Amino acid sequence: MVYEGSHQEYDVTVDKDVMLSMRDGTRLATDIYFPSNNGTRSSGEFPVILERTPYNKSMPGQVTKAKYFTRRGYVCVIQDVRGRLASEGEWYPFAKEAPDGYDTVEWLGTQPWCNGKVGTMGDSYAGSDQAALATMNPPHLDTMIVAVGASNYFDSSMRQNGVLEQRFLIYSYRMAVTSHEAEADPALKAEITRIFEKGMPEIVDEFPLIEGSTILSRFPTYEQWAMELQQNGDYTDYWKQRGYAPVEYYDEHADIPTLYLGGWYDSYARNTCESFTRLNSIKKSPQYLLMGPWTHGAYEVTYSGDLEFGQEAHINYNDLKLAWFDHTLKGLRSEVDNWSAVRIFTMGAGEGTVDDNRRLKHGGRWRNEAGWPLDSTIPTSFHLRDGGGLTSDEPGFQDHPETSFIFDPLSPVPTIGGGISAGNPIMEPGGYDQRGDPSRFFGSKNGLRLSVRDDVVTFQTPLLEKNVEVTGPIEMHLWASSSAVDTDFTAKLLDVYPPSPDFPEGLDINITDSIIRARYRNGFQRSELMTEDEAYEFVFQLYPTSNVFAKGHRIRLDISSSNWPRFDVNHNTGGSLGIDRTYKTAKQTVYHSADYPSHIVLPIQPS
Repeated sequence: MVYEGSHQEYDVTVDKDVMLSMRDGTRLATDIYFPSNNGTRSSGEFPVILERTPYNKSMPGQVTKAKYFTRRGYVCVIQDVRGRLASEGEWYPFAKEAPDGYDTVEWLGTQPWCNGKVGTMGDSYAGSDQAALATMNPPHLDTMIVAVGASNYFDSSMRQNGVLEQRFLIYSYRMAVTSHEAEADPALKAEITRIFEKGMPEIVDEFPLIEGSTILSRFPTYEQWAMELQQNGDYTDYWKQRGYAPVEYYDEHADIPTLYLGGWYDSYARNTCESFTRLNSIKKSPQYLLMGPWTHGAYEVTYSGDLEFGQEAHINYNDLKLAWFDHTLKGLRSEVDNWSAVRIFTMGAGEGTVDDNRRLKHGGRWRNEAGWPLDSTIPTSFHLRDGGGLTSDEPGFQDHPETSFIFDPLSPVPTIGGGISAGNPIMEPGGYDQRGDPSRFFGSKNGLRLSVRDDVVTFQTPLLEKNVEVTGPIEMHLWASSSAVDTDFTAKLLDVYPPSPDFPEGLDINITDSIIRARYRNGFQRSELMTEDEAYEFVFQLYPTSNVFAKGHRIRLDISSSNWPRFDVNHNTGGSLGIDRTYKTAKQTVYHSADYPSHIVLPIQPS
């Protein structure tokens, strides 16, 4: 096939800070980049590419991106969302983006310089606000690239299985630095900047936030949002707003070609895959899924944390988007014509040595698939066994039936990597040896492996006799009890490297993980406390992944009750979320008996 992709054939002129009026009269600042020749705007009609962002439409990276597409025959539009930077109104993160997005798309689609076709793009917040506006099905919306965006912020982003992801509390401080309040008061801006850059460790140490007790009270809507995230644990109408839960409105969602882009070490990995799966099943337009080994938005780097995947992991993001928009908005032949519905990067089976940057050569490869989850998947239950085993054999009646540990919420297990975004400067995403390092990992007190902690129990396979590929969604079935009426349980899947010259003690590499709050074991509509020391089954999703556990490695599952500061710590009291200031130590018991067969269901792929 000969590609007919757009070429760099135009100059660029820009109308800055065009104030578009929304349905309620609020005006949003919008930069519109036009194809031009010799400084004069080109006549004719062009397709439009829109990105709506809270991160400043005028940043150098945004300008460079806008010019890239404009030079290739698109009108590119970057807009500050409501309440941010040059736009009017109050910012309420994520939840209320749908109407503004709809109004913007429809205004653009009816301009004389638009050919009636509008596509959208953007990552993270700018991915999620696309999903929100698409639930209102604007007539001029023709295509989207939803990168690391949400399907439901409640179940796997702001909260995960009932537990708060505290990165969003940090995010509220980060965003306050560029708020309207900060821009209006230089002294306030200087102080919130200093706190975000240097004072966050002390603030995180004191989570949960107390209303009115920090500088965030000078940013009323930002503080209000943080309080609501802490305290709204039930899945109520609050969480079912279009911007928080596009999944609730998928029947109304625009039926348009969409590319869903994400990474295995990204905080939206589960959302990205679920958006594709659900919409691909109910829409007629082609839906595509592209999942790499990346952390949040890091598509052009080849590593995640301390794992190096090789140059194959790199993509040129602008070129990828151009191929998509040429295909969907201009009808040109591009690489998209040859895409399969699903393209994923399967990690693992690398050399296992270190590169010049002291990163582990974990390796991996791209592959094309027809759908997600893969049709070839063999769901396989790996059972927790007496003595720390993890096998496909079910436990027998002769096995010791349980393993116990003490969970002290004042001494939580520290976060070392994982699918994190917006956690800096406190949390680093990606894959790491699960070994403490106070200089790298906040909350880490020593250099020991997490597995030596009394509150982490491990279950692992024998040395693998051949490569084992795990690709797809993962579900944990954990039978457990607690001396507390409410508590948390975590599950972390690890690739255990054997000792080698580079790593004499071997490595415990985190692949994916999750957590569940016990009060939501029967559903998220309302909380239900436990009876002390009664066994319950906790069923919850881990983030999906694709990894080859190499011959000679082990597959390991770590069970604990905390992963801090990524997730808020359960106080074990059963008190009100985000308000309770008391703590209680709990005895946790994990069962692995014939009657209570704890197991993890792994999506094994054929050799």
